[in-house]
Amino acid sequence: MALKTGWQGRYYEDFTVGDVYRHPLGRTVTATDNAWFTLLTQNTAPIHVDRHYAAQTDFGQPLVNSTFTLALVTGQSVADVSQNVYANLGWDDVRLPHPVFEGDTLYSESEVLAKRESASHPNVGIVTVHSRGHNQDGVIVISFRRSVMVYKRGHGPTAARRKAAERPA
Repeated sequence: MALKTGWQGRYYEDFTVGDVYRHPLGRTVTATDNAWFTLLTQNTAPIHVDRHYAAQTDFGQPLVNSTFTLALVTGQSVADVSQNVYANLGWDDVRLPHPVFEGDTLYSESEVLAKRESASHPNVGIVTVHSRGHNQDGVIVISFRRSVMVYKRGHGPTAARRKAAERPA
């Protein structure tokens, strides 16, 4: 039986400015997702968890917690952008142009805006992407810029683990 290596994610050298990654997995947001995330983060806004209250707003239904939307779209991008992350540096210009409702399915993509060598860590580079999340109707619900430090090929914990596994027993 031949051992096949699965997707290992991109390393710094694999990023090219202008490339767009359509992240493969969509995710339908449930009422439980919204309630749990809102409660876990101690967000007391009733528009997220009180259906009676939310029904009286212009939206007529609960809104999904916007930081859940940020976390979900960030998570969808990991396999393509930060599977080999050294450190997450931050999010900038977060925009929420359309609300997310319970039952919406979110999809996302990220475009590589910039990359550069790290001045302080020679084994990593810094990559900046612009990520967009949209619902099942193609309506953009979130966009943001994200910067991450990504290991160069042959460095980092995965590379060390692989090298150890390749050594004869």
